[in-house]
Amino acid sequence: MPVYKAPQRDMQFVLHEMLEVEKSYQQFPKYADQLNRDLINQYLEAAADFCENEIAPINQNCDQEGCHFDKGVVTTPKGFKEAYNKYVELGFTSLTADPEYGGQGMPTLLRIAISEMLCGSNWSWAMYQGLSHGAMRTLEHHGTEQQKQTFLTKLISGVWTGTMCLTESHAGSDLGLIRTKAEPQPDGSYSITGEKIFISAGEHDLAENIVHIVLARLPNAPAGTKGISLFIVPKFNVDESGDLQERNQVVCSAIEHKMGIHGNATCVMNFDAAKGYLIGPENRGLNCMFTFMNTARIGTAVQGLAASQIAFQGALEYAKERVAMRALTGAKCPEKNADPIIVHPAVRSMLMTQKAFAEGGRALAYFLAQHADIVETSTDENQKKLSDELLAFLTPIAKAFLTESGNESAKHGVQIFGGHGFIVEHGMEQIVRDARISTLYEGTTEIQSLDLLARKVLKSEGKLLKNMTDLIDQFVIENQADRNLAPYLDQLSKLKSEWLEITKYIAEKAQHNPEEIGAASVDYLYYSSYIVYAYLWARMAKVAQQKLDENTTEAKFYQAKLKTAKFFYQKLLNRTQQHLASMKTGADAVMALDAEDFAL
Repeated sequence: MPVYKAPQRDMQFVLHEMLEVEKSYQQFPKYADQLNRDLINQYLEAAADFCENEIAPINQNCDQEGCHFDKGVVTTPKGFKEAYNKYVELGFTSLTADPEYGGQGMPTLLRIAISEMLCGSNWSWAMYQGLSHGAMRTLEHHGTEQQKQTFLTKLISGVWTGTMCLTESHAGSDLGLIRTKAEPQPDGSYSITGEKIFISAGEHDLAENIVHIVLARLPNAPAGTKGISLFIVPKFNVDESGDLQERNQVVCSAIEHKMGIHGNATCVMNFDAAKGYLIGPENRGLNCMFTFMNTARIGTAVQGLAASQIAFQGALEYAKERVAMRALTGAKCPEKNADPIIVHPAVRSMLMTQKAFAEGGRALAYFLAQHADIVETSTDENQKKLSDELLAFLTPIAKAFLTESGNESAKHGVQIFGGHGFIVEHGMEQIVRDARISTLYEGTTEIQSLDLLARKVLKSEGKLLKNMTDLIDQFVIENQADRNLAPYLDQLSKLKSEWLEITKYIAEKAQHNPEEIGAASVDYLYYSSYIVYAYLWARMAKVAQQKLDENTTEAKFYQAKLKTAKFFYQKLLNRTQQHLASMKTGADAVMALDAEDFAL
C-alpha cells in the first residue's frame, strides 16, 4: 500500500510563491490581520499529521471491510468514528465557516489545500466531512437566521453532518425530472415524500444527527427545473433550541455495492412524510442548490488531484526499488543484477505525466479557490465580477480534467507496478477503483464538457473565454523580455489564437447544425484544459527560474519544477492538436448511425 506523505513543500510553493497568498489577501479586511504564511503552514502541518497518522493507515482496511448495513443502520469501517472525533477535536469542521456561528473564518483556499490531503490519504473517509461542508455553505447563503442557529451551528461544530439529496432512479443529472413531493403543513414545515439514490454519507454512525439537503416539488409547481424547491430534512427532528427529538421519517433502505470508495456509505434514502423546512424561495431550489453543487464540483476536482498525487507517490517509490533489465545506455547499478525500472524512458514518461498532472492540478485547484475567496470577500465589484466569471468558466474544466487526469495517473500507477499493481495487497488497484467515480458524480465529464462549450462559452458569446485569454495575453506581455520564458510564451500565444479560432469555427457550424456543439464538446474541454494548464505551468516556471537566479538553497526543488514544466510543454501539450483535429471533423461521423443501426 502506498504510504501517503503530504506534499507540503509543493503546496507551499503554489500558495506562497505562485499565488502569493499572504500578500494578495492583505487587500481583504477580513484576512488582513489574521492570515499569514506561518499560520497557513501551521494548519497544513496539523492537517498533514492527521492525514498521515490517523486516516491513511486505515485506508486499505476500510476498502476491504466496507460499510455494514443492518435494517437501516449503517456502521462505518473500523477506525472511522475515532478519526472523525479527532478531526472534530482539531477544529477542522469549523475552518472556513462564519465566526458568528462558531466558525474560524479562514479562506476557502486553505480548506481546499487541506481537502487535498484528506482525499489523498483516505478518499472514503474524507467524503463524510466533505458533504457537511456543502451543507454548511448552502445554509450560510440561503438559510433563515433560525435555520442557521438550529442547524448550521451544529454542522460547524461537527456534532452533526450533512448530505445533499438530488438524484432519483429515473433522474440522474436531469434534475427537472425529479418526483419527490413536498406538502405544506399547518405549522409551517413540509411533509417530504420520495426516494433518493446515490446519497453519499446518507447514513452512518459518525455523528448524532444528519442534516439532509433535499430537492422536492411543491403542489402545483411548474414542470422541469423551474418547479424545484429546497428543504432541510434532519435524521432526527429537533426542537426550537436545536435539541434532538424523535426520529424523522427518513430511512436508509439500502447501501450500494460499489466498484470503489467502499468505506463511504452510498445510500438509498426513503422519505415517508418526513418533516422538512424550506430553504430559500419556493421553486428556486435549484438556484440555491448550486451553492452546494459548485462547492461539490470543486471538491471533486480536488479528489482527482489527490488521485494523481497518491498514484505518483506509490509508483515513484516502487520504480526506485523494483529492478528489471538494464538501461539501454548501460548498467546504472552494476552492483545489482538489474537496474531499477525508473531508468527506463517508458517508466519515466508515466512518472513525469503523473507529476505534471498532480502539480498542474494543484495549481488550478488553488487558483480556483483563490478566486472563490475574492468573490466572497472583495469589496471591489469589478474584481468580484471577473473572479466570478473565471470560476464559472474554469469549474467545469477543473471538475472534468482533474478527475480524468487523476484516472490516467492511477492507471499509470498500476502499469508501473506491473502485475503487482493488479494485486490488492499493494493498494494501487484501490486508487484506480476509488478514482473512477470522480468522473461520474457531480456531473459526468460529458455533461461538464457541454456546460463549458454550450453555456459558458457560446451562450456568453465568448466573454467568459476572453477573460481567460486576457490572462494569457497579460502574462505574455509582462514577460516578453524574459528570454528564459520565451519557449513557453511562444506556445501560449499560438495556442491562445488557435483557441479563439476553433471556438469561432464551432459556433459558426452550430448555427447550421446544433449537434456540432455536442460532437465537439469533450474534445473542446480537453483542449481547453491543456491550455489552462500551460498558462499555470508557465507561471510556475517563472517563479522557479526567479528562485534559481537568486541562488536559492533549494535548487533541486526548483530545477525539478522547471524540468516538469518543460516535460508538460514538450510531451503533453501536443495532445491539443489531436483534440483540435477531432473537433474539426464535425458531427457527421458521430451522428452517422441511426439508433437502430447500432444493433449487432
